[in-house]
Amino acid sequence: MKTVLITGCSSGYGLATAQRFHREGWNVVATMRTPRADVLAPGERMTVLPLDVTDPASISDAVASSGPIDVLVNNAGIGAVGAFEATPMSLTRELFETNTFGAIAMTQAVVPQMRERRSGVVVNVTSSVTLAAMPLAAVYTASKMAIEGFTASLALELEYFGVRAKLVEPGYGPSTRFTENGSRRVEGLIPESYAGFAQPVFASFAAPAAVTTPEDVAEAVLRAATDTSGQLRFPAGEDAVALAKSA
Repeated sequence: MKTVLITGCSSGYGLATAQRFHREGWNVVATMRTPRADVLAPGERMTVLPLDVTDPASISDAVASSGPIDVLVNNAGIGAVGAFEATPMSLTRELFETNTFGAIAMTQAVVPQMRERRSGVVVNVTSSVTLAAMPLAAVYTASKMAIEGFTASLALELEYFGVRAKLVEPGYGPSTRFTENGSRRVEGLIPESYAGFAQPVFASFAAPAAVTTPEDVAEAVLRAATDTSGQLRFPAGEDAVALAKSA
Protein backbone atom coordinates (compact mmCIF):
# COMPACT_ATOMS: atom_id res chain seq x y z
CA MET A 1 0.00 0.00 0.00
CA LYS A 2 1.44 3.35 -1.05
CA THR A 3 1.81 6.44 1.13
CA VAL A 4 1.16 10.04 0.11
CA LEU A 5 2.23 13.06 2.16
CA ILE A 6 0.19 16.19 1.44
CA THR A 7 0.94 19.68 2.74
CA GLY A 8 -1.67 22.32 3.52
CA CYS A 9 -4.58 20.02 4.40
CA SER A 10 -6.50 22.33 6.74
CA SER A 11 -8.98 23.32 4.02
CA GLY A 12 -9.68 23.55 0.31
CA TYR A 13 -7.50 21.70 -2.16
CA GLY A 14 -5.32 19.95 0.40
CA LEU A 15 -8.23 18.66 2.45
CA ALA A 16 -10.08 17.39 -0.63
CA THR A 17 -6.90 15.76 -1.92
CA ALA A 18 -6.28 13.96 1.36
CA GLN A 19 -9.84 12.68 1.39
CA ARG A 20 -9.64 11.57 -2.26
CA PHE A 21 -6.43 9.58 -1.82
CA HIS A 22 -7.87 8.00 1.31
CA ARG A 23 -10.97 6.88 -0.59
CA GLU A 24 -8.69 5.35 -3.20
CA GLY A 25 -7.08 3.16 -0.54
CA TRP A 26 -3.81 5.02 0.02
CA ASN A 27 -2.04 5.59 3.32
CA VAL A 28 -2.42 9.33 3.76
CA VAL A 29 -0.18 11.62 5.78
CA ALA A 30 -2.13 14.88 5.91
CA THR A 31 -0.23 17.84 7.28
CA MET A 32 -1.23 21.29 8.44
CA ARG A 33 0.25 23.95 10.67
CA THR A 34 -2.15 23.15 13.50
CA PRO A 35 -3.92 19.78 13.24
CA ARG A 36 -7.63 19.90 14.05
CA ALA A 37 -9.68 16.75 14.53
CA ASP A 38 -12.84 18.61 13.51
CA VAL A 39 -11.25 19.25 10.11
CA LEU A 40 -9.53 15.92 9.53
CA ALA A 41 -9.48 13.18 12.12
CA PRO A 42 -6.72 10.55 12.33
CA GLY A 43 -7.82 7.00 11.68
CA GLU A 44 -7.06 3.88 9.69
CA ARG A 45 -4.71 4.86 6.85
CA MET A 46 -5.06 8.54 7.86
CA THR A 47 -2.24 10.19 9.79
CA VAL A 48 -2.48 13.90 10.63
CA LEU A 49 0.75 15.70 11.47
CA PRO A 50 1.76 19.28 12.26
CA LEU A 51 3.92 20.88 9.59
CA ASP A 52 5.11 24.38 8.86
CA VAL A 53 6.84 24.28 5.47
CA THR A 54 8.83 27.41 6.35
CA ASP A 55 10.43 25.73 9.39
CA PRO A 56 13.31 23.28 8.70
CA ALA A 57 12.85 21.49 12.04
CA SER A 58 9.14 21.03 11.40
CA ILE A 59 9.88 19.60 7.95
CA SER A 60 12.45 17.19 9.35
CA ASP A 61 10.08 15.98 12.08
CA ALA A 62 7.15 15.46 9.69
CA VAL A 63 9.22 13.53 7.15
CA ALA A 64 10.79 11.37 9.85
CA SER A 65 7.35 10.56 11.28
CA SER A 66 5.86 9.62 7.92
CA GLY A 67 7.90 6.56 7.03
CA PRO A 68 8.58 5.79 3.36
CA ILE A 69 6.82 8.37 1.16
CA ASP A 70 5.76 7.28 -2.32
CA VAL A 71 4.14 10.57 -3.35
CA LEU A 72 4.79 14.07 -2.03
CA VAL A 73 2.12 16.68 -2.78
CA ASN A 74 3.33 20.23 -2.20
CA ASN A 75 -0.01 21.99 -1.86
CA ALA A 76 0.55 24.47 0.99
CA GLY A 77 0.29 28.02 -0.28
CA ILE A 78 -0.81 31.55 0.50
CA GLY A 79 -2.21 34.21 -1.80
CA ALA A 80 -2.21 37.96 -2.10
CA VAL A 81 -3.46 40.42 -4.69
CA GLY A 82 -2.72 44.11 -5.05
CA ALA A 83 -0.71 46.68 -6.92
CA PHE A 84 2.91 45.63 -7.10
CA GLU A 85 4.29 49.03 -6.14
CA ALA A 86 2.21 48.96 -2.95
CA THR A 87 3.25 45.42 -1.98
CA PRO A 88 5.79 45.55 0.87
CA MET A 89 8.85 43.36 0.55
CA SER A 90 7.87 41.66 3.80
CA LEU A 91 4.74 40.32 2.09
CA THR A 92 6.72 39.35 -1.00
CA ARG A 93 9.08 37.34 1.19
CA GLU A 94 6.14 35.76 3.03
CA LEU A 95 4.65 34.50 -0.22
CA PHE A 96 7.95 33.14 -1.46
CA GLU A 97 8.77 31.49 1.87
CA THR A 98 5.63 29.35 1.66
CA ASN A 99 4.80 29.05 -2.03
CA THR A 100 8.34 28.68 -3.36
CA PHE A 101 10.94 27.92 -0.72
CA GLY A 102 8.52 25.77 1.29
CA ALA A 103 7.83 23.51 -1.69
CA ILE A 104 11.51 23.36 -2.58
CA ALA A 105 12.51 22.52 1.01
CA MET A 106 9.90 19.75 1.26
CA THR A 107 11.07 18.29 -2.03
CA GLN A 108 14.70 18.34 -0.95
CA ALA A 109 13.76 16.56 2.28
CA VAL A 110 11.92 13.73 0.51
CA VAL A 111 13.83 13.19 -2.74
CA PRO A 112 16.77 11.27 -1.19
CA GLN A 113 14.57 8.38 -0.08
CA MET A 114 12.84 8.29 -3.48
CA ARG A 115 16.18 8.30 -5.27
CA GLU A 116 17.45 5.44 -3.12
CA ARG A 117 14.33 3.38 -3.88
CA ARG A 118 14.38 4.54 -7.51
CA SER A 119 10.68 5.31 -7.35
CA GLY A 120 8.39 8.09 -6.24
CA VAL A 121 6.50 11.14 -7.42
CA VAL A 122 6.65 14.81 -6.44
CA VAL A 123 3.49 16.74 -7.31
CA ASN A 124 3.74 20.52 -7.02
CA VAL A 125 0.50 22.49 -6.98
CA THR A 126 0.85 25.90 -8.63
CA SER A 127 -1.90 28.00 -10.23
CA SER A 128 -3.50 28.93 -13.53
CA VAL A 129 -1.79 32.33 -13.21
CA THR A 130 1.16 30.45 -14.72
CA LEU A 131 -0.96 29.74 -17.81
CA ALA A 132 -2.21 33.28 -18.44
CA ALA A 133 -1.17 36.58 -16.91
CA MET A 134 -3.54 38.04 -14.32
CA PRO A 135 -3.34 41.69 -13.19
CA LEU A 136 -2.74 42.64 -9.57
CA ALA A 137 -1.01 39.35 -8.84
CA ALA A 138 2.60 39.98 -9.88
CA VAL A 139 4.30 38.69 -6.72
CA TYR A 140 1.98 35.71 -6.28
CA THR A 141 2.50 34.80 -9.94
CA ALA A 142 6.26 35.07 -9.54
CA SER A 143 6.20 32.69 -6.57
CA LYS A 144 4.27 30.11 -8.59
CA MET A 145 6.18 30.57 -11.85
CA ALA A 146 9.36 29.79 -9.94
CA ILE A 147 7.91 26.40 -8.98
CA GLU A 148 6.91 25.75 -12.60
CA GLY A 149 10.51 26.18 -13.74
CA PHE A 150 11.85 24.28 -10.74
CA THR A 151 9.58 21.31 -11.43
CA ALA A 152 10.25 21.15 -15.16
CA SER A 153 14.00 21.02 -14.51
CA LEU A 154 13.62 18.62 -11.59
CA ALA A 155 11.62 16.20 -13.73
CA LEU A 156 14.55 15.86 -16.12
CA GLU A 157 17.02 15.51 -13.25
CA LEU A 158 15.10 12.81 -11.38
CA GLU A 159 14.01 10.78 -14.40
CA TYR A 160 17.39 9.03 -14.35
CA PHE A 161 16.53 7.61 -10.92
CA GLY A 162 12.98 6.55 -11.80
CA VAL A 163 11.44 9.44 -9.83
CA ARG A 164 8.82 11.66 -11.44
CA ALA A 165 7.96 15.33 -10.89
CA LYS A 166 4.58 16.77 -11.90
CA LEU A 167 2.69 20.06 -11.87
CA VAL A 168 -0.98 20.59 -11.04
CA GLU A 169 -2.32 24.00 -12.10
CA PRO A 170 -5.64 24.86 -10.41
CA GLY A 171 -7.93 27.52 -11.81
CA TYR A 172 -9.79 30.13 -9.80
CA GLY A 173 -11.48 28.80 -6.67
CA PRO A 174 -13.33 31.65 -4.93
CA SER A 175 -14.85 29.38 -2.27
CA THR A 176 -11.58 28.24 -0.69
CA ARG A 177 -9.98 29.54 2.52
CA PHE A 178 -6.88 30.23 0.43
CA THR A 179 -8.85 32.84 -1.54
CA GLU A 180 -10.32 34.29 1.65
CA ASN A 181 -6.83 34.67 3.12
CA GLY A 182 -5.63 36.30 -0.07
CA SER A 183 -8.51 38.76 0.06
CA ARG A 184 -7.54 39.78 3.58
CA ARG A 185 -4.02 40.50 2.33
CA VAL A 186 -5.34 43.01 -0.23
CA GLU A 187 -5.95 45.60 2.48
CA GLY A 188 -3.77 48.63 1.78
CA LEU A 189 -2.43 47.18 -1.47
CA ILE A 190 -4.67 49.17 -3.81
CA PRO A 191 -3.61 52.83 -3.78
CA GLU A 192 -6.17 55.43 -4.80
CA SER A 193 -4.33 55.89 -8.09
CA TYR A 194 -5.11 52.25 -8.95
CA ALA A 195 -8.79 52.33 -7.98
CA GLY A 196 -10.10 52.88 -11.50
CA PHE A 197 -8.02 50.00 -12.82
CA ALA A 198 -8.69 47.63 -9.93
CA GLN A 199 -12.48 48.01 -9.78
CA PRO A 200 -13.30 46.05 -12.98
CA VAL A 201 -10.63 43.48 -12.15
CA PHE A 202 -12.20 42.71 -8.78
CA ALA A 203 -15.64 42.73 -10.36
CA SER A 204 -14.48 39.96 -12.70
CA PHE A 205 -13.16 38.03 -9.69
CA ALA A 206 -16.61 38.27 -8.11
CA ALA A 207 -18.38 36.89 -11.20
CA PRO A 208 -16.05 34.37 -12.85
CA ALA A 209 -17.17 32.57 -16.00
CA ALA A 210 -15.93 29.26 -14.57
CA VAL A 211 -14.48 28.14 -11.26
CA THR A 212 -12.33 25.33 -9.96
CA THR A 213 -13.54 23.18 -7.07
CA PRO A 214 -11.37 21.40 -4.49
CA GLU A 215 -12.58 18.13 -6.01
CA ASP A 216 -11.26 19.20 -9.43
CA VAL A 217 -7.83 19.69 -7.91
CA ALA A 218 -7.94 16.44 -5.94
CA GLU A 219 -8.74 14.56 -9.15
CA ALA A 220 -5.89 16.24 -11.02
CA VAL A 221 -3.41 15.51 -8.22
CA LEU A 222 -4.41 11.85 -8.21
CA ARG A 223 -3.97 11.65 -11.98
CA ALA A 224 -0.58 13.35 -11.75
CA ALA A 225 0.55 11.04 -8.95
CA THR A 226 -0.32 7.91 -10.91
CA ASP A 227 0.63 9.09 -14.42
CA THR A 228 3.44 7.26 -16.19
CA SER A 229 3.06 8.87 -19.62
CA GLY A 230 5.63 11.60 -19.10
CA GLN A 231 3.02 14.39 -18.97
CA LEU A 232 4.32 17.25 -16.82
CA ARG A 233 1.38 19.66 -16.45
CA PHE A 234 -2.13 18.84 -15.24
CA PRO A 235 -4.53 21.81 -15.34
CA ALA A 236 -7.33 21.46 -12.81
CA GLY A 237 -10.79 22.93 -13.29
CA GLU A 238 -12.73 23.98 -16.36
CA ASP A 239 -11.15 27.44 -16.48
CA ALA A 240 -7.60 26.13 -16.13
CA VAL A 241 -8.15 23.49 -18.81
CA ALA A 242 -9.40 26.16 -21.20
CA LEU A 243 -6.39 28.37 -20.46
CA ALA A 244 -3.99 25.47 -21.00
CA LYS A 245 -5.51 24.75 -24.41
CA SER A 246 -5.15 28.36 -25.49
CA ALA A 247 -1.65 28.84 -24.08
